[in-house]
Amino acid sequence: MDSNLQENLTGETKSAEEQDALAIVPSSSSSLPIASISLSFSTFFPSYTQFFLHPRFSQLFPHHPNKVKIPTQASSLTHLSLSTAPPPPPSRISFNSTVAANPLQSPLSLGPRRPVDPSSAAALRRASVVWFRNDLRVHDNECLSSANDECVSVLPVYCFDPRDYVKSSSGFDKTGPFRAQFLIESVSDLRKNLQARGSDLVVRVGKPESVLVELAKEVGADAIYAHREVSHDEVKAEERIEAAMKEEGVEVKYFWGSTLYHMDDLPFKLGEMPANYGAFRDKVKGLEIRKTMAALDQLKGLPSRGDVEPGDIPSLVDLGINPSARTSQEGKPARVGGETEALNRIQSFAAECQARSNKAKQKDNSNSVYGSNFSCKISPWLAMGCISPRSMFDELKKTVASTTSAVTSKKGSSGDIGLNWLMYELLWRDFFRFITKKYSSAKRQVEAAVHATACAGALA
Repeated sequence: MDSNLQENLTGETKSAEEQDALAIVPSSSSSLPIASISLSFSTFFPSYTQFFLHPRFSQLFPHHPNKVKIPTQASSLTHLSLSTAPPPPPSRISFNSTVAANPLQSPLSLGPRRPVDPSSAAALRRASVVWFRNDLRVHDNECLSSANDECVSVLPVYCFDPRDYVKSSSGFDKTGPFRAQFLIESVSDLRKNLQARGSDLVVRVGKPESVLVELAKEVGADAIYAHREVSHDEVKAEERIEAAMKEEGVEVKYFWGSTLYHMDDLPFKLGEMPANYGAFRDKVKGLEIRKTMAALDQLKGLPSRGDVEPGDIPSLVDLGINPSARTSQEGKPARVGGETEALNRIQSFAAECQARSNKAKQKDNSNSVYGSNFSCKISPWLAMGCISPRSMFDELKKTVASTTSAVTSKKGSSGDIGLNWLMYELLWRDFFRFITKKYSSAKRQVEAAVHATACAGALA
């Protein structure tokens, strides 16, 4: 190289090495946290720097970048410092944070932080409590699935509220011995199903607004996940839970999963719910039914903080119920509570529908499925939420599909009667639950009584 050219290169690049070295600076248009990095390339590639900074060659590369703006997503790295023993000046590399002036005074926190958007895969909640109510199942349970997706750990809980096992204002038992025993069996089956998936069920006897607050504090939960209910007492329980959790700064997330049609999919607002079944049926005609959610094979583990004991499932005596009251109906077919039994029953019902599909005569059974005494007989499991209406409909729909594929299908054939009748019954159930939800607030109780009388008359 010519000596004059070399001298010019050396003189011109002396200041360029200090001023125009490749730098990464924060973007003014970005609202995200920015990390500022300054690197001197002349230290490692002196020839490269001299080549590009000389006027003769820089004209050939007009787009050679001197500065690059890069926003970062490192919102958690608010304090970061890298330091080594002081090297010679030509080899120094600087990494400066524009967020903290003195990172040594504010060290990086390693504790979990509550995310702003729990729906993001990168922003999981630390822990949550799933409050089981009338949704004692793992299949088609949006509440449980959402908590499992959004949280690092999940604590499933069921509370036996003592207020549900006393006398009503009319002097009757709020919960009789048969229903109580059925509920105990359903809770026990739910615990087994959760344990089979790597989780467990914490059972307590007490008021939910007290029990859930205590457990949330113990495990450091960020949120309570639960399904909404419709009756006045259940809605009041939700209000008490919300008030108690608000004081603790814990979010309460509700889901809807007790009807065939989802409340959010209705073609009208709940306040505009028709007061009679016919109008309701006409409005929801053709409405799409959401797909069922499969049970997860593996659930998130229990929170490590708190070391919560699962607790024992109470007996009838523990709930203040006399077991001898059940002896009056001994000898009748036993109804075992739980999701396992519910799934077996709906599968048996579907198989029976398939077996009878070619034998039933529509003209003789226009007002029932297959005779006046024939039905799926699964209402107790449906009431406890051991099975969802969508799961029932899907199971029978698959049976009808398999039947009509093997046999020539005709319009109004007997193979569709079971499905149509089940749809009819589930629609009535949806109507009553939606109308109850509409009038469950205290300010509409008087109006609700009038409509309830009208609805009961419609069934007579």
